[in-house]
Amino acid sequence: MTLRSFLIKRIAYTILLVFFVIVLNWVIFEAMPGVSGQLYSVLGVPNRLGPGEYQKQLALYGLDKPYWVRFYDYVRNMLTFQFGYSYKDNQAVTTELITTGRLVNTLVLLGTSTVISIIIGILLGILVSRRRGSSTDSFWVTTSLTTFSLPTFFMGILLIFLFAFALGWFPPGGAYPNGWDNAALQLKPGFLVEILVRAQYLFLPALTLTLFSYGGFLLLTRATMMEALSEDYILTARAKGLSERAILMKHAFKNASLPIITSSALAFGTILSGAIITETIFNWPGMGKWLFDAVQYKDFPVMQAMFFIIALSVIAANFISDILYGIVDPRIKYE
Repeated sequence: MTLRSFLIKRIAYTILLVFFVIVLNWVIFEAMPGVSGQLYSVLGVPNRLGPGEYQKQLALYGLDKPYWVRFYDYVRNMLTFQFGYSYKDNQAVTTELITTGRLVNTLVLLGTSTVISIIIGILLGILVSRRRGSSTDSFWVTTSLTTFSLPTFFMGILLIFLFAFALGWFPPGGAYPNGWDNAALQLKPGFLVEILVRAQYLFLPALTLTLFSYGGFLLLTRATMMEALSEDYILTARAKGLSERAILMKHAFKNASLPIITSSALAFGTILSGAIITETIFNWPGMGKWLFDAVQYKDFPVMQAMFFIIALSVIAANFISDILYGIVDPRIKYE
């Protein structure tokens, strides 16, 4: 099968998968108990709102239509990224997603920690794979297993206590000083100073996520590299007199990179889901904290939108990783 045929087949499969996710997402929230009851509590008793206002609110959320019409509107809205209106704020979910800065904050936090985790994990994994059984290997494997096993809320609270309260080096939470939200105060500094201040607020949550994530990439890289280094072509490369660096990077790592590509793609695919626990601990105004608040408030339109976005991101990440397989390893055949 040629690459073109594979892409056509994969795109068709992806479209079907996206439609399945849309249907499943609708069924879950329609079947979930308490949806209409929660909206009722949000709107209030009908005679308190007035019949006209109550019916207006029902029309806003589309609950005055039959099921098949609601399903059609839902599919159309999902495909056009019109996620309806939040129960909590009575605002369009798409507008809240873009204008409040939650999306940017999550991309900055998760993007920074994911990139750093992948780089550190891969480099350390390559390093310890060539020193199997040494003290360096034991130290990094033990350290990565420890940080990978500790819950993020524990590491976050520990870092806040140490660096924010004990040493006072970094702020304990938030993405920027509280005064920046008030336009009347005009406390927002210049661009360079703003970047430095935001970096201070970013450091602790990014460090927490990096400590939690890099261990998985280290262990995966170590395992795949050790398997590649035991192959016959590595012995042949050494017999030819190639340098150890060339053997590790050009031969062993390239052939051992397929599982790492999958893991990295999935890591980037889940960026938009946010880090619910970490963002909540550090009061980081991102997608994860937004989802946490929506769960607490039972804001179903926000949850439905978030689950759909997360599913789309994971599907896209898998699609990209499948394409990268054939680019990185010519032995992959599109069958």
